[in-house]
This record gives sequence, C-alpha cells and structure tokens, in this order.
Amino acid sequence: MSQRGVLNGTPVAVGAAATSRQFSSDAPPQNISRYPIPNKKDLPFDMLELMEEVETKGGFLPNVFKVLAHRPAEFRAFFSYYNELMNKETGGLTKADRELIVVATSIHNQCLYCVVSHSALHRIYSKKPTLADQVIVNYENAELSPRERVMLDFALAVCRSDTVTDQHFLSLEEVGFDREDAWDIAAIAAFFAMSNRLAHLTDMRPNAEFYNMGRMPRDKTKWEGEGK
Repeated sequence: MSQRGVLNGTPVAVGAAATSRQFSSDAPPQNISRYPIPNKKDLPFDMLELMEEVETKGGFLPNVFKVLAHRPAEFRAFFSYYNELMNKETGGLTKADRELIVVATSIHNQCLYCVVSHSALHRIYSKKPTLADQVIVNYENAELSPRERVMLDFALAVCRSDTVTDQHFLSLEEVGFDREDAWDIAAIAAFFAMSNRLAHLTDMRPNAEFYNMGRMPRDKTKWEGEGK
C-alpha cells in the first residue's frame, strides 16, 4: 500500500508496492550516472507513479530519480525524508530558505547536481534570479538579508562539522529563528551532505532544463509551487 507525500508541491506516492507497470523500452539514457539506470518496465509501480507525477508537473524528470532508482528501497527512504525536510508546512523556514541552504552547503561540498538543481528551485521560489549565483561564488559577499546570513552561517557550521554552541542558537534567535527552526536548518544541511556524496559517487549529472529555470521574470515554469 503506497504512502502519500508531497514533492515540490505535488502529492506523490512514496510507499512500497510489489507490482510493476509495463512500458515499451525507453530510448538509450544520457550519460547521467556511472551506475546503470533501470528500465521503467523493471521498476515497482509506486516508484513509477512518483516519477510520472513529478514529470507531469515539471515537464521533465530530474535525473536524481533515475539515478537513485538503482536501489529501490533507498530511493523510497530518500524521497520520504526529502519530503519531510523540504515540503513541510510548519516552522519558520520558507521554501526559498530551504533551497538556499541546499545551495550554500552543496557548493561547499562541490556537488554539481545539487548546486544546479536547487539554485533553479531557489530562483523560482524566491523570485530572485541572481541571489543563488552570488551564494555559489561566495555567500559572505552575497546580497543576503541579516536573517539569511545567520541562517547560512549556521548551515555551513553544521556542514563543516563545526562544534555547535549556544552562541549559534542565540544568533539564530536574534533574527527570528527558534530551536525547531535550528533543527530544520541542521537537518537539511545534514541530509544534503549525504545527497552530495551520493552524487559524487554516481557522477550524477543535472538536467539541462535546470540551468535556465527561473532566470527570466516571464518564465512561468511548471516547477513553481506554493511557497510560504
């Protein structure tokens, strides 16, 4: 029985199922991973259902779904936790905040896939087409608000495995974050530290569509969701 979740604003299925849907053979996949990309006809139904919903909403299927499908149980666990961290409707972080944390920590970890894909999502949610690019080069010189700067300072401290002290929490509280928000910031940094390393392992390549998403004001991309 499948479990329902939300990915980028879209209801999705993340539970396990034993049956498979039959598809005709796909065209040869592009070189997006050093591991084999499973054929759709060999995947469990719940994974296909998730992929179809994401592709229908966004107009393309992000390569992370194809690459992680190599291990179905880990695929389900990954996207279940992703949904909990990135699409929750509680707490003080906006969708744009969450994406900016991913960009800042992923550039520290030199992850091409996550930097490209999540900077695209940040542009969409924030309506700021250049801020993620500034953060990629040097977040300390980026045009950040005081709140965003403290948020990224803490996220990078977690990313680097710095010692977390009471001063970190005091700095967050001074700009409006509480301890639950601190947990969210840290959990996103920690989760994507794992994601970054899986991307390095697999040599995961970002979809070409991500590079131009959200750069022009007239871009009404399907990936836009309901931000806070």
